[in-house]
Amino acid sequence: MPYELNAFGQPLGERLPNWTPPPLPSAQPLTGAYCRLEPLRADHAASLYQALGTPASAAGWTYLPYGPFATEAEFSHWLSSQCEQPDPFFYALLNPAGQALGLASYLRIAPQAGSIEVGHLHFASAMARTPMATEAMYLMMAQAFNWGYRRYEWKCNALNQPSRRAAGRLGFAFEGVFRQAIVNKGRNRDTAWFAVIDKDWPALQQAFLTWLAKENFAADGSQRRSLSSLTAPLLAQTDTGLLGAEG
Repeated sequence: MPYELNAFGQPLGERLPNWTPPPLPSAQPLTGAYCRLEPLRADHAASLYQALGTPASAAGWTYLPYGPFATEAEFSHWLSSQCEQPDPFFYALLNPAGQALGLASYLRIAPQAGSIEVGHLHFASAMARTPMATEAMYLMMAQAFNWGYRRYEWKCNALNQPSRRAAGRLGFAFEGVFRQAIVNKGRNRDTAWFAVIDKDWPALQQAFLTWLAKENFAADGSQRRSLSSLTAPLLAQTDTGLLGAEG
């Protein structure tokens, strides 16, 4: 794209004459057909421990900066410390029966930059790879853009291949790896960066709505069209470069 030049012949970024910083996340639930997201409360702890604290769920803590927890009391103490925090702003993810089966949060919330991240994701095995999990991610993304954020980020340990695949499936464009970004649990972490920006959102939202539609699922619950088949063409059109590398 052509860039406006200043008096020195230097390219400048796009003007944003109507830009207004969005609000901070508000403590309101998000409700869809397959799930409900509630701002995290201490009384979610028992259900979440049953969903996430068992040995069968231990692998879900590997790339998180905390956990696993040895006892329900230890888990409840950690969860209580996260309730009502402004950043990260946690949600409990509930199925239609009201069981809390997962965690997710907004974090690195920067209204002045129009940037917000989704992370701290941990889904029970009963939730993983289901419409509930996808819809939860859709609801959070939709809310962020409805608030007026310009950039919605996904970051993960570069070694976490399932998370990287999930980001691509959900329509996040890969933007690179930050080497030696942090130390996590005494180990180096290179961080893979992904993002969706507001210009991507209208087409991506339609892809989500097409996938989540009831007619996309057969009587046995199997999908007729995969979300990846809907998001891959959009990612192919995404230009994550600016001026290109200089030699």
